[in-house]
Amino acid sequence: MTNTSTHAVTGAFGYTGRYVAERLLDQGHKVITLTNSPDRFNPFGSQVQAIPFNFDQPDVLAQSLQGVNVLYNTYWVRFNHRLFTHADAVRNTLTLFEAALKAGVERIVHVSITNPSEDSPLEYFSGKARLETALKSSGLSYAVLRPTVIFGAEDILINNIAWMLRKLPVVGVFGDGRYRLQPIYVEDMADLAVREGMSRTNTVIDAIGPETFTYRELIETIGKIIGVTRPIVSVPPSIGYLTARILGWFVGDVILTRPEIEGLMADLLYTDSPPAGATHLTDWAVKNRDRLGRAYASELRRRKNRRASYAGPP
Repeated sequence: MTNTSTHAVTGAFGYTGRYVAERLLDQGHKVITLTNSPDRFNPFGSQVQAIPFNFDQPDVLAQSLQGVNVLYNTYWVRFNHRLFTHADAVRNTLTLFEAALKAGVERIVHVSITNPSEDSPLEYFSGKARLETALKSSGLSYAVLRPTVIFGAEDILINNIAWMLRKLPVVGVFGDGRYRLQPIYVEDMADLAVREGMSRTNTVIDAIGPETFTYRELIETIGKIIGVTRPIVSVPPSIGYLTARILGWFVGDVILTRPEIEGLMADLLYTDSPPAGATHLTDWAVKNRDRLGRAYASELRRRKNRRASYAGPP
């Protein structure tokens, strides 16, 4: 593949997609972005053209992908909301895959989730599994990347755990808190995506980092790093959800959903695969301890304000 190849990145003005786009531009590739937020602050200026998804116009979507060699798909929604649903995300992504096939895209690098299953009662995991099946049967060359938690400057989960430690007198965990997570650094994730974009071998990779934490250990570790020690108490999932919902009303966000709690407690964010990233969350958190958790990072605010920069909290 030459340095004049064209790559399409969904959400290049957002989180993971932004780091993917940066690497592709550094390598001399032409980059376009498909986005629901074409008017959002563009950190790349004229280097990256923003094109609306046009999910409701499949032919227009296919036309926007003409000449694209590789499509990097990070498009998804975290939870069901009156403005967006998992069902919408599945339907739109299937439309995107069909448009890529029609446009002659050579390869798709698709971001999924660990332990997807079409039989899962959790829409996040069943929806991701359905998309993996569709991609694998599409005839397109593919790489499926399955992260658990992606951390970095713009992340939500790690930052907001630190925020709660700074703001609340006590922090709760659902049940015993022994369910596990394997966070991967966003730049490691982007490196992996771009590397797989250069290949033409079909593959599925658990995109996990080098450290494994129980949820309780993760909270304890972040607390030690930022110098804030709080009591960590076990609560029934129903009480934890209610508490998160009440706190969400104060910050104007959805902090955690019932399905997210169920996925955590079912250990679905853990796999016994070798790490795909090298950056330790603990090392990154130490370097960023002064700013970590100083401001709340709102998922809904980012989705509702389609013009503001998708930057992390200060």
